[in-house]
Amino acid sequence: MTAEMVAPAWMHEQITAEQYDSWSEEQCAGVEIVDGMVVVSPNAAKRHNRLARILANALEAAAGPDWNADTNLDVRLQDVPLTNRRPDVVVYRAETIDITPTRPEHVLLVAEVVSPDSETTDRIVKVDQYAKAGIAFYRRIEQAATGVPLVYTYVLDPASRAYREGDVCTGVVKAAAPFPVEIDLGQT
Repeated sequence: MTAEMVAPAWMHEQITAEQYDSWSEEQCAGVEIVDGMVVVSPNAAKRHNRLARILANALEAAAGPDWNADTNLDVRLQDVPLTNRRPDVVVYRAETIDITPTRPEHVLLVAEVVSPDSETTDRIVKVDQYAKAGIAFYRRIEQAATGVPLVYTYVLDPASRAYREGDVCTGVVKAAAPFPVEIDLGQT
């Protein structure tokens, strides 16, 4: 079986920001662009999506009216070669809601919920990319077997454009129907 039989030809060629911007939402769903190449993301499990949504709701409530928190939002890290990432949660300036694409200067925090198929990317690759793009805060959420997620915090050092590892917290995410959403983070 050849690569052409598995994926369309456009997935084997570098694409530009202009090409990507001409795609429909349906074409962009489930993909990220890394160094101009399309990377298909597998569909996340329900538990993964639920944790990301609860986290986004809690972060938006905590951030106040100047910030929005969303899931399923592209962040344009660089134009050439094109790199678009789709973090599980993005906290961005409320006044930039209608600006497309969302750029690092609009973003305060990104969070990734680690899945078995995204461990290396979320633990190593994305940390470096988000830091180099200048995003101030990164959170990595590991879904522990106990059901209580571990939250790894990273803070950008602007001089080196690298993250300093912060605290590791246990996260108990609680939601009362229908709101408010509360996150109780205890230090480990």
